[in-house]
Amino acid sequence: MTEASNFAMTFIIRTTDAPKPTPHELDRRLLRRTFLQRTGVGLGGVALASLLREEGHGGEQATHLFPPRAGLPHFEPRAKRVIFLCMAGGPSHLETFDYKPKLAELHGQPFPASITAGQPIAQLQGQKLKVQGPMCKFAQHGEGGTWISDFLPYHAKMANDFCVIRSMVTEQINHDPAHTFLNTGTAISGRPSMGSWVLYGLGSESENLPGFVVMTSIGGRNPQPIASRQWSAGFLPSRYQGVEFNSSGEPVYYVQNPPGVSRAEQSRVLQAVKELDRREEERRGDRELDARVAAYEMAFRMQASVPELTDFSDEPKWVLERYGARPGDGSYASNCLLARRLIERGVRFVQLYHRGWDHHGDLVRYMKICCGLTDRPTWALMQDLKERGLLQDTLVIWGGEFGRTPMFQGKGGPGRDHHIKGFSMWMAGAGIKGGISYGATDEFGYHAVENVVHVRDLHATMLHLLGIDHRRFTFPYQGLDMRLTGVEPSRVLTDIF
Repeated sequence: MTEASNFAMTFIIRTTDAPKPTPHELDRRLLRRTFLQRTGVGLGGVALASLLREEGHGGEQATHLFPPRAGLPHFEPRAKRVIFLCMAGGPSHLETFDYKPKLAELHGQPFPASITAGQPIAQLQGQKLKVQGPMCKFAQHGEGGTWISDFLPYHAKMANDFCVIRSMVTEQINHDPAHTFLNTGTAISGRPSMGSWVLYGLGSESENLPGFVVMTSIGGRNPQPIASRQWSAGFLPSRYQGVEFNSSGEPVYYVQNPPGVSRAEQSRVLQAVKELDRREEERRGDRELDARVAAYEMAFRMQASVPELTDFSDEPKWVLERYGARPGDGSYASNCLLARRLIERGVRFVQLYHRGWDHHGDLVRYMKICCGLTDRPTWALMQDLKERGLLQDTLVIWGGEFGRTPMFQGKGGPGRDHHIKGFSMWMAGAGIKGGISYGATDEFGYHAVENVVHVRDLHATMLHLLGIDHRRFTFPYQGLDMRLTGVEPSRVLTDIF
């Protein structure tokens, strides 16, 4: 056995307080896979590569975990980073940004069959469809007269800062596949998420934090589950997957050391793992072994950086009050503040999910809840980014996986069904024109009819703002040059720059 293997065995036995193993057990435990299974999760932050370099034990230069790809960006970027505010469940465009007086005029009347004939409707198939008028008041705000509902008073304050896209369309009418489509550009599971694509292409400026961070919050009706594959790296190297942060409790699971494990012990374990990985890579050339060691390195760096990140004690009281954030409460407000702190530290892509927008019934009640939890923090984040000079090169995107139907649903308080043929999202920062609306739906808010924007167009526009030509940004997989925007025609929304 090598010295590294000897130490690895000694460490496993001692830290688990196991009885003296038999020779057969020793042979079994020396298997590399068994060793990694025993140490990988329990130690979490076992990697000390950066520590060894700092203390002069390794004698090698520090390498960045997320370097940019050669030749990227393709041209001068307008954006350096992205914050994607995902309102999971599908917020109603008809109660947020798409004012339709025709619905108020025809409220309660049969919905025109010519509009819905042959169209996908999630849960209203075979029912008598009736027009549901707007369930709130609208007013125009900002220099461009953007229509904003009274559910969103703080959005009204920042009307000059964002561009509403009122002609979004997607292809999947149920939540999970629609999220998959929004995140990856396809309903096929196992493809890389947009955050992973961005991190793979441009890398990250942070040495001590993941380049792609995801956070979730809950509040509203029927919070749909969000599968971790929504931020998967798919066929890209696994180091590019998103890392989920918790805004309450332990920020990141399995990062901190268990009691009794010292830095010196970590150092010896790391050296053992690296030696075993080196030998195994020589034997079969598995590049994912490098990714595993890189993950160990990042875990160690995060041991110091994450507690500092999530400690809001250095934030002025007025900043916390502006967001409505209370440290450790798991709220969307706290996640927005963490998003700002993350991008300040060089994180490339931050995605916040707020779960609770699936308003099939009692829409008014639950819109008040969801908007009450997200409206003000979103405004606070935008103001914070502006004041710190970050909005000019940060792309902020707000929206859900689809919209809601203009027809009535629900037995109690009225609600709306899933809708994919026309809905609203908004974009801000990074050279986006503020105070304007782009595209339009028909007079019922059913079909996008003017400047239709497909989800792939959104992806192409995001990549363009980051300095990437989506047609040239590929990864070889199963004999194909795969890309986020797929093979279907996609366009960049230059009209909103």
